[in-house]
Amino acid sequence: MTLLTALARLLIFPGLLFAVPAAWFFLWVERKSVALMQERVGPPFMQPFFDFIKLLGKSTPPRIGIAGLLMRAWPLIAVSAAAGAVGLLPVLPLSGGFEGDLILLLALLELPSICIIAAGFSSRSIFGEIGSAREAALSVSYNIVFLLAIVSIAASQHTFRLDALASAPFTPLHWIGILAILVCLPAKLHINPFSLPNAEQEIYAGPMTEYAGPELAMWELSHGLEWVAGTGLVATLVAPHVGIAWLAACIFVAISFAVVLLLSALAAATARLAIDSSVRFYWQCTLIFAVLAVSSALFMRFRS
Repeated sequence: MTLLTALARLLIFPGLLFAVPAAWFFLWVERKSVALMQERVGPPFMQPFFDFIKLLGKSTPPRIGIAGLLMRAWPLIAVSAAAGAVGLLPVLPLSGGFEGDLILLLALLELPSICIIAAGFSSRSIFGEIGSAREAALSVSYNIVFLLAIVSIAASQHTFRLDALASAPFTPLHWIGILAILVCLPAKLHINPFSLPNAEQEIYAGPMTEYAGPELAMWELSHGLEWVAGTGLVATLVAPHVGIAWLAACIFVAISFAVVLLLSALAAATARLAIDSSVRFYWQCTLIFAVLAVSSALFMRFRS
């Protein structure tokens, strides 16, 4: 990957120029879809953008000392990590990449969750600390499934390079891994039935309780970019390999949009699970997925 290609992917497509408007659009689609399924009107089309601008114009609580500096830093780190994860996605043909970029993608996808956990504890708010504790417990649970799914897909193709995985032929282990990733996305995106860390009826806004103004705007943007990165990862693994740039981009956007609708339908159709039920669910999924992955690997080996 050349420097020019890397900058184009990070800043233009699928990077910031595409990802930021897509983040607001996906947030609106999720909120609007849930509202319509629950027979409500829902927000207007531009509402996530208006919310972002409104928060930028508000003042933030005074921050002093190292804790205040850290509270300002966490949302910026989360936005940077989510934007970097989107920029790594191999959407366009011959967009380049490097050996092991899948590992970097996984690290960047995990950073926003780590920042949320740290932000709640840095705030010294009881509601923030409870939300962070829930986020930490849930993160450990679903990340086992998430990482096992990604590693299984990579192992089946004998590569940790993203563009090679995106263009690789589909195998049973590939589809099982994609299904496992889809199971983990609701928890990673904090939507029902795994919206425990920010349960407004119980702990206000969880780790975000002490945030306001531009800092909260950055958290909202980070959340939107996580939507783009998470659904985009599924899209790059599912989309057929095509050599036409505009068609590849259209397929990527269409599949990402379909995943947003699927997750929105799940959020509208389910209620919030308790933390013990959520953790138990993902531990059970880990066992089931491990058995399926091993069985699929043995099947592929004997078949070959």
